[in-house]
Amino acid sequence: MKILLWVSRILFGGIFIFSGFVKAIDPLGSAYKFQDYFMAFDVEWMSFLALPAAVMLSTLEFIIGVGVLAGIKKNLSAWGGLLFMAFFTPLTLYIAITDPVPDCGCFGDAIIISNWDTFYKNLVILAASIVVFAYRDRIRVPWNKTTDNMLMIIVAVAILWLSVYCLRNLPIIDFRPWKVGNDVTELVLPTEEVADVFLVFENQKTGETREYPANDYPWDDPEWAEIWRFKEQRREIIHPYQEAEIDAFYIEDEFGDDLTDFFITKPGYLFMVVAHDLYRTNTRAFEQIITPLAREAESEGYPFIVLTGSSQDAIDAFRHSWQTPYPFYLSDEIELKTIIRSNPGLVLMKEGVVKGKWAFRNIPTLEEIISVCP
Repeated sequence: MKILLWVSRILFGGIFIFSGFVKAIDPLGSAYKFQDYFMAFDVEWMSFLALPAAVMLSTLEFIIGVGVLAGIKKNLSAWGGLLFMAFFTPLTLYIAITDPVPDCGCFGDAIIISNWDTFYKNLVILAASIVVFAYRDRIRVPWNKTTDNMLMIIVAVAILWLSVYCLRNLPIIDFRPWKVGNDVTELVLPTEEVADVFLVFENQKTGETREYPANDYPWDDPEWAEIWRFKEQRREIIHPYQEAEIDAFYIEDEFGDDLTDFFITKPGYLFMVVAHDLYRTNTRAFEQIITPLAREAESEGYPFIVLTGSSQDAIDAFRHSWQTPYPFYLSDEIELKTIIRSNPGLVLMKEGVVKGKWAFRNIPTLEEIISVCP
């Protein structure tokens, strides 16, 4: 039974600590997931609770996980773990059956699992929580009650501080495709088909057919051209056409022209400001940081653009109000939220590679950007 208790504590505590941590470092990502559920269950009026709920959930998970694993406040931790799983296990069963949102978000963007896999995982964790609860009195710790209380406070303060820090800046670990160092060219642009093309010609006198490579047939021979007529073409597919893995991302101008390929494959640096919602963006950041940086970047020959999910009318009104002398382009709001957890935020690209990302309050000078992002 001692071995079973330790296995249950390690399993339960490890999963809860990991789950709480990956949510805590990306509180906005968890908030977006809550908003998805509020929309799916027709309670969008609760959206204002998304961020507080996200922080509270990650904090509780982490505290309970550390408590169960380390034996801190063992009775409270055991009760918390049991009640937590007693609530979420039937909830995840309902979600698995109805499938309102494809990914539950229980491990943030670190690990994506299906709703049914989430439910099966919770069955295992529920069993572990029952073992921990049933044998909680056998957990022994080498500290007194005062130290026990202090350790719980330290854990709670630490995980809350981490959430606030990542909320004000950017996640300290980025699990998304747009993390620094990634080449997103193949992710946002489709792979064109590669094929060998053959042309089939028919002899008008004998009915004989011959096949030629599309780039090697005697089209300039008058005698041949008089007799042979094109019939059909045949393609041997070497690499089929593939849609972009991130098919929601695009860069579109006010006329509806798609400029994604132009900007993503553009040689040299590309300064790309992401402001998914211009109505809620930090206007002071544009006025005091972004616009001066844009002027300096453009004077050095670096292209500078803004991507937003807002309407063209919102763009026109914003540019008029804040006198922004650089182009704005339309993109998918949800994908922009994935690119960077800041509104606005700066993404530095170089020939399709993400070289740097900054929340608006951390945007450095042009000299600093170029020096740290060769």
